[in-house]
Order: sequence, then C-alpha cells, then structure tokens
Amino acid sequence: MGRDGQLPLFETKAAKGRILFGLYAVSTFVGICLICVYRLTHLPEEGKVGRWAWIGLFLSELGYILYWFITVTVRLKPIYRYTFKDRLTQRYEKVLPGIDIFVCTANPIIEPPTMVINTVLSVMAYDYPPEKLSVYLSDDGGSCLTFYALLEASQFSKVWLPFCKKFKVEPRCPEAYFSSTSEPHHDDPSMAEEWSSIKILIDGRDGKAMDVEGQPLPTLVYLSREKRPKYAHNFKAGAMNALIRVSSRISNCEIILNVDCDMYSNNSESVKDALCFLMDEETGREIAYVQFPQCFNNITKNDLYASSLNVIMEVELAGFDSNGGPCYIGTGCFHRRETLCGKKYDMECEREQTTRNNDGKIEESASVLEETCKVLASCSYEDNTQWGKEMGLKYGCPVEDVLTGLSIQCRGWKSIYFTPERKAFLGVAPTTLLQSLIQHKRWSEGDFQIFLSSYCPFTYGHKRIPLKLQISYCIFLLWAPNCLPTLYYVAIPSLCLLKGISLFPKISSLWILPFAYVMSSSCAYSLGEFIWCGGTLQGWWNDQRMWVFKRTTSHFFGFSETILKQLGFSRSSFAVTSKVADEEESKRFEQEIMEFGAASPMFTILATLALLNLFTFVGGIKRVIIDMQAQVLDSLLLQILLCGVLVLMNLPVYHGLFFRKDATRMPCSVTYQSIAFALLACSLALY
Repeated sequence: MGRDGQLPLFETKAAKGRILFGLYAVSTFVGICLICVYRLTHLPEEGKVGRWAWIGLFLSELGYILYWFITVTVRLKPIYRYTFKDRLTQRYEKVLPGIDIFVCTANPIIEPPTMVINTVLSVMAYDYPPEKLSVYLSDDGGSCLTFYALLEASQFSKVWLPFCKKFKVEPRCPEAYFSSTSEPHHDDPSMAEEWSSIKILIDGRDGKAMDVEGQPLPTLVYLSREKRPKYAHNFKAGAMNALIRVSSRISNCEIILNVDCDMYSNNSESVKDALCFLMDEETGREIAYVQFPQCFNNITKNDLYASSLNVIMEVELAGFDSNGGPCYIGTGCFHRRETLCGKKYDMECEREQTTRNNDGKIEESASVLEETCKVLASCSYEDNTQWGKEMGLKYGCPVEDVLTGLSIQCRGWKSIYFTPERKAFLGVAPTTLLQSLIQHKRWSEGDFQIFLSSYCPFTYGHKRIPLKLQISYCIFLLWAPNCLPTLYYVAIPSLCLLKGISLFPKISSLWILPFAYVMSSSCAYSLGEFIWCGGTLQGWWNDQRMWVFKRTTSHFFGFSETILKQLGFSRSSFAVTSKVADEEESKRFEQEIMEFGAASPMFTILATLALLNLFTFVGGIKRVIIDMQAQVLDSLLLQILLCGVLVLMNLPVYHGLFFRKDATRMPCSVTYQSIAFALLACSLALY
C-alpha cells in the first residue's frame, strides 16, 4: 500500500539470474588477481628485450580491470519497472497535468521535414486529453520548408488524430503506419542566420480549434529562435532552453517531454506510463524525470554497426536505476518543469500538490503571445542570466543531456528508467560506418569532458548522489581514455609476435589457465547477455568488431580532442548525424555491407591496424613454420590466436581495401597511407 492506503501506481522488480552473475563476477575476479600475480612475478629482467612491452601490457590490463569493475557495479542488481495505468485513470482522470512536448530539429537537409512532421503528428496523437497537450517544434535551421510542412500538418491533424483514436492506431506516426516509401524533398531551403519566428499554428484555447469530429486539438507552436553570428547559440541545449521559456508563457505545463525530431512516438500510452511514476502518492514528488530507452526502427537483423545499443538500454541503464537513477540521454524523457528550471528538491517539494491548478491560464490572444515570446527566444535574452548554468540545460559540453541529468540528481531529485513492453519511441540509427564513428566520437568526447571538469561525479556528486551512481556514470565517462589500453592491446602484442617476443604464458604452463578462463568467461557472458537482449550470434560478433573500431578511432579522437581542449587548443563542436540515406546507401545497409568511401583519418587508423595485424599474423605463422620448434609455438600461441582474432574481425576492412570496386570501397589514398604506415611499424619492430 502507498500513502493514504492507496495502491501504488508502479512496482519495481529486481532482475533474475543474479546468483549466476555473482558466480561469474567472483570467479573472473579470482582469475584477474592471478593474472596480476603472473605479471608481477614474471616481469622480464632489466635490460631484457620485451620488458617495456610487458610493463605496458600490464598497465593496459589494469585499465581493463578498472573498467570491468565499473561494469560489474552497474550490473550487480538491475531493476525493472511496471506501471498500473488503470489506477492512474481511476484516480486522476479529471485532474491529469498538462504536457509540453518539445521536438528539436537543426538542419532540414539531414533531418528532412517529412521525418520531423511525422514525429510531431505522432506525439500530437497521444492517448491523452488533447486540450492538455502542447507541442512545440524548435527549428534551428530557420527553414521555410519545415514551417510550411508544419502548417500543412496542422490541417492534416484534424483528420489524423480522430482516425488514430477511433481505430486505436499504433504507431501513430503516419509514415510508419502507412509504410510509406516516398523520398523526402530535397529543395534548397532558406537558412536564416539572423531570423526569429514564433507561430501558434493551433491555439488549444480557441474553441474553434477542433478536429473533424468536433474534439479539441492540441496546441501546436512553431519556433525558430533568433540566431546571430556574434552570439553563441549553444546548439540543442540552447534550443531546449528557448523552448522552456517560450512554453512557460504559452502553456506552462508542469510536465515536459522532449524528443529528437527522428524519434517518433511508437506507443500512444507513454504519457500515462510516465505519469504513473510522477504522480505516485508515495514517491512521485521526488522524481525529476522518467527516461525511456532510445530505440531504432531501421536496425538490420545482425546490426552491422552495433547501433541498437541494446545492452546499454536493456542492462546498463537498468543498473543505473538500481544504483540511484538513470542518466538523462537527451530524448524520450519526461521532466518536471521545475527541475529543468534549477529547483532543488527539499521537504517543501514533498508537501506540494502533485498537480497544479491551471485555471489561471493566460488570456492574451495568439498574436500577442507570439510577439511577447520573441523576446524570450532572442539571442541576447540569456546575457547575464543563469540560463545554461543553474537554469535549463547546461552549456559548454557536447553531451549536455548527461551533464544536465547529473546536475538535477545532485540537487536531490530522483530519476526513473522505464522500458515498456511496446517500445515508446523509435528513431533512425546511422546507416554508414563513418556516421556511427562520428556519433560515438562526439559522445565519448563530451562524456570525458564531464569527467575532467568540475562536474566529475566523484567531486560534484560527493555526498549528493550514492557512490554506486558515481561509479555507474564512469561506464560512459571513461569511454574515451579506454582507447589507450585497446590501442596498445591491438598493436603491441602483434608487433612483438613479429620479433618472437612472448608476452603471455606458455601453453604448457599452468599460468595459462587464468588467462584462458578470464577471456572465455568474459566472451561467454557477453554473448549470453547480448542474446538475452534480443541479438543474434552474428550480431554479437559485429558488436565486438564495432567495440574495437570505436575504441581505436571514435574514442581515440574524442580523447585527443578533449585533452587539446583542456590545454586550450580546441573548442567543442556539435555534429548532427544525418537521418536520411540515398537508395543505394539504404540497399547496402539492408544487405549489411560495410560502407567506407570517405577519406577519413578514422579509416586510415582502422586500415593501418588491420594491415598491421595481417602482416604480423603472417609473420608469426612463418616464424613457427620456419623454426619448426614446439617451444616457439608453445610460447607464442596465445599471441598468434589474439592476432588471428583481430584479422577475422577486420575481414570487412580487407574486403574494402583490396576486393571491392564500388564507390564505397576504401579510398585509394587511405589504402596507400595505411600500407605505408603498417610496413613502417613492422620495420621498426624488426629493427
């Protein structure tokens, strides 16, 4: 029973199988300890060949051990939530709070207006009183095409919304429902650098704002905030803060939902799911936000680029929830407005009413409100204010969402992670390798910036959030520095193999057992976890490949740029991932053919490491065949196996380098550079 003897609006259940996980964690920890003992007791003597390579490998393994400890902390006791929407309806049907929904778009070329409008229509059609919904579209591209598309959508909504409710349509995104295959329009839109526009396209207060069946329509607002070259516009965080201010003047709803423009609503009851947490009599008042998973509708069967993020969404964020609350991931999140405005949680919040009285609505006409709100969306409004600091989303970081969520939790608020049976939101995952690597570069760079800043969870969160949650944040914040042990493990053992330097125990030695057990148990657990999250065996292999690719490129560049920024040589940037693909690109993606094509430094690194491992693998096999000595194979077999696994992982790279003839093969410049770099590294190793 909850407060006042009422049944709770949600329940929490711990994940099953924790005993097996505990046995895996303990046994692996024992193996790790034995590996450390081996490294310390078998350190090559001073002046002996391979001593520094051995020390470097041990340091890399210590880095892996630290990160493994963090992953275990997150996975110790994940929890899952279940809602009771029928109880919510019975108690609060007449007093449900208003919901402001924010949709953000920045570029009409890579985020086509057709996709944006489909998202807007899907959230307008929620199974929720329409007079209590207000939808705001922030168009940072200032595109006339987007504006007029929204204007047409406002008319179409008069037919679409009653159709959805009459026939209980799911999903309520028109394109997804009708499975449209039409191509997005690519006319050159008007892009305004010094432009500001606010239009209330549907005024929910107007008695004439009705659909074809005479039911009220949600409020619909178009916002293109003022942007001038001399003012920092702060990317998505700036757009969100402008929306918070503008919506406070027009609708001022207690709850705010924000979604990316490609993340359409796939579940019309998501609002009620979120309110089951936010309006729960026992714990609802301490909850700042309810985070839903980020899911995608274009994932192929074997997920070539590991874009589904299934393990993160199904396991790691559920572990966050158990350790103190999930981080805010920037989309599919229901917030309390007051928490985004900087309010701290205290006992006064506990005593406040769960819902607010909205009788005192603003009476100004739509035209007056539009003029009033232009000031709130002006580029100079935030000068000498706390916006971007103590109010709204935080500025100065590529992952403003994670930073904002952390600051909200450190003000005493709780957060909830909820994975409904039917996915709440579906978006578009990257369809090329380069898009995926660039996206992860931005994420890892922003996360590492947080770790090195005054907002580091261990300092900023000290005595504010649980230690387990501080550690949990590091599973993302330490993505970038994890590139160093990965780069070392991918390159140095292979180069030592070329010269016959053994860095692992002999196969005939008992010391091989902890190495073999840790490697095999980690792979087995990773595979089991991936399959449990809905993946396939081939999908797991692709995930392992992308894990290596991302750490050696995305995370390496994220690490490097963060260090340069700390030294004052670089500034943060924000790259928007393209949400549209041409017909040929889509076809290759569906066939799971890896896409190269661009002369990117990331591809140069991938190709160089791939060729390096190929050359050293051939050299290692040659050494064993020529020497024909059992002791050579005995001492080098583990390194040969490691090098062989890396060669197998890089088969798509070799195919792109030497065998493909299409436009998306590896560029010739990258091929020549990578061959030269790989041969140079091998020559230096043999010198």
